[in-house]
Amino acid sequence: MTCAEPDCDREAAVRLRIPWDADREVCTAHARGMATRDGVVAEPIEGREEEWP
Repeated sequence: MTCAEPDCDREAAVRLRIPWDADREVCTAHARGMATRDGVVAEPIEGREEEWP
């Protein structure tokens, strides 16, 4: 599965739970920035845990 962000072809490794929007699966690069927003919960996708600290 690839990152849900536009124009990104990296492999998704993190599921973001976003209270004001739909959940989405993104690569670690996009997850790092988005996970700092209040209320967003980041969890590694099963089998990709080693990529997310």
